[in-house]
Amino acid sequence: MPGAGRAAGVRRLGPQPSEEPPAQEEDQDLLLAAAYVSDAQYNRNVPFETSPRAIRLYYFYNHWTMQVAIYFFICVDLSLALFEVPALFPLPFLATSIAEVLCLTAFFGRLVHFAKVTPQMVFWKDTKNICIMVTIVLTLFDLIIYGSLEAVNIHSIRWSRALRPVFLINFPESRQIRRTFRSIRNTLPDILYVFLLFVFSVLIFSLMALKLFGDRGLQTVEGSPYFTNILEIAFELYVLVTTANSPDVMMPAYNFSWWYSLYFITYIIINTYIFMSVFLAVVYNNYRKHLKNEIRKLAYLKRHKMIEAFNILKVKVGTEFVVMEARWKQLARIVMPHISGPHLELLLRISDEGQKGHVDKMNFIRLADLLNIQVVTINIKRHPLEDWMPRVYQSSASLLVQRMVRHRIFVWVYDVIILINAIFIALDEKNPFISYAEWLFLSLYIIEILLKLYTYEPRAYFGRKQFWNWFDTLIIIAALVATVANTTIQSARKYNSQQILDIVLILRILRLLRIIVSIQRFRLIVTTLINIGPTILTFGGLVLVVYYVFAIIGMEAFHGKVQFFDPNFTTPNALVCGNPALKDSAFARDRYCKNNFNDLASSFIVLMELTVVNQWHVLAGGFALVTHQAAKLYFIGFHVVVVILIVNIFIAFILEAFFVAYSLEKSEVETAIEKKIQELGVGIQEEEMQDGKLVDNMDAKDSGFSGDDGDNKRKALKGLYFRIASKKYRTVDALLQQMFESEIAPEDEGPSLDEILNFSPGDVYPKNPNFENSA
Repeated sequence: MPGAGRAAGVRRLGPQPSEEPPAQEEDQDLLLAAAYVSDAQYNRNVPFETSPRAIRLYYFYNHWTMQVAIYFFICVDLSLALFEVPALFPLPFLATSIAEVLCLTAFFGRLVHFAKVTPQMVFWKDTKNICIMVTIVLTLFDLIIYGSLEAVNIHSIRWSRALRPVFLINFPESRQIRRTFRSIRNTLPDILYVFLLFVFSVLIFSLMALKLFGDRGLQTVEGSPYFTNILEIAFELYVLVTTANSPDVMMPAYNFSWWYSLYFITYIIINTYIFMSVFLAVVYNNYRKHLKNEIRKLAYLKRHKMIEAFNILKVKVGTEFVVMEARWKQLARIVMPHISGPHLELLLRISDEGQKGHVDKMNFIRLADLLNIQVVTINIKRHPLEDWMPRVYQSSASLLVQRMVRHRIFVWVYDVIILINAIFIALDEKNPFISYAEWLFLSLYIIEILLKLYTYEPRAYFGRKQFWNWFDTLIIIAALVATVANTTIQSARKYNSQQILDIVLILRILRLLRIIVSIQRFRLIVTTLINIGPTILTFGGLVLVVYYVFAIIGMEAFHGKVQFFDPNFTTPNALVCGNPALKDSAFARDRYCKNNFNDLASSFIVLMELTVVNQWHVLAGGFALVTHQAAKLYFIGFHVVVVILIVNIFIAFILEAFFVAYSLEKSEVETAIEKKIQELGVGIQEEEMQDGKLVDNMDAKDSGFSGDDGDNKRKALKGLYFRIASKKYRTVDALLQQMFESEIAPEDEGPSLDEILNFSPGDVYPKNPNFENSA
């Protein structure tokens, strides 16, 4: 049998001649199938026309250069607020308006391009497209009005600047951020009832406080009447929920009678601990519910697209429909043009299990997952010293050094050296003994690197994935250069070398991070955090949008109201932050003058301080004094949106993501790839690539070679080998989707496309697996 003979003769996948993808005019069906597979690979849900022209436009629309271009214009549009009045570095209105018009032109062009590839009915029903068009029109209208008023020296408000994040949210490339906003939108109805009950509780306690303390003649520390205004009472009690004014708000009543402390204790228990916990519980429960629905949609949409691609390319062989090997290769090369020949051959061996020359439906459906798994190709080469002086490198003394460096004890010894170095770093740098000891530690670190370079092949040691090797080497070289520079400057006695000394100390301290890699539990936690890192960036985008909107509103409302003066200024104006309304206020007394909304950067810092919530009532009170008491609503609104809503959703997301990434094992597809790698004798296990154990540490059984002679083994290690890349390349969405797909039967094609798109959390599809246990 030809297939069996081909399978039996394979030991190692050497370089294969590249196969050119089909010409553009050759096969439109292949291009259409590749578009479906690419959408499944990247979880895109963009309905597109299937005409040849529309397909080519769709490929161009999804090209990375187009996506980079649109994000570039989004970044430029958002960054314009740095140069528009108020700003530290203001540019003329003409310059910023021209830049904004160019950005709007790019957004409109991207929208027109999208309209060319999408069915018209779908395009005009999509609210994302409507939002983008309306925002473009409103921005142009605002630009014209603002520019006209500026021409006659009339200052107005640039209200459309707060709409700029709409472009970041609504372009198809930002589907992760949109999904987060959908989670917030879907969670709002349930949170609203809890929030109304919470507000009712605060008002009840406010009325109680007015009756208990209003007529007692009590005063605050500043000498103001204590709890005599219902609105002030409500605000102070709302602040107390965040604990920012505790125990200050209680002290006048507590000093009058300790019995009144029971009122505040009861209030804190009910509103801070019970209601805030209920908020988190409601948010977490609803977030998980809608997350499961989103993942279920993604899983079924991916399968639906892969089945569409299969139906386009299938041919009948015997009693079943299959995709021929040649077509499968052409498809894979179109979807991933830069895939290497050996990598493609490896994936084909996994998909064509029996080496029959074709791929069945079940194996074809997992092509998108196969392409998503990062397989690292390792080209094993002998150490250069082994070629230059083989007798010396293979001598008994040389082999002893190599075994010593590869041994675990070598790592432990240097971990102890790092800990001792940490103790010396904490000691007085001016002590000559400490100064000389640093040269000793640097020498030991340089010796470590030289020994590793002697033992391991240099190109493998400094491979693309050997992050910690690069980190160690760069830190040591930088510390050596900085230490030499510091010593030279000190000996010259002409310059103050404190800055260089600071750099030296920082570089030494960074070296301590190596301990994280050496301890298994530390490494597991850090790896898990790295795994969920890319998805955490989604919430970074969400926070950026919310911060940007509130910053623009704050700049329009409060800019110029508070001024910062150098600490050396002792004029009365400097002591009240440039505004007499702040005289004798806690804002001025605490020297919060730099916390202002006079430019975008300062506004973001103020919003960060409000997110932390400590002393946020002082900030709110200060800006209320320089404007109006209604300004406190701005700060309360920010607290509700960011601290109560977004932070709770973020906590829920981190919990879910951490549990999944911490506990999930390898997927079925990854296991299949690793199994095939080992069957073909071209595998290097991932564990053997950790802790500095590079390719020279591969056992004969892993390489597919036998024999005890070390020299023959090294000579045999030629050609290409593979391993699965680290788990850090996964995203949490992919992990959850993978868990869901693992419970879908291979023959289950799922519901229709319309049913998939209209899924709601309450729907139960008859064949829906038990996702509750997974997510």
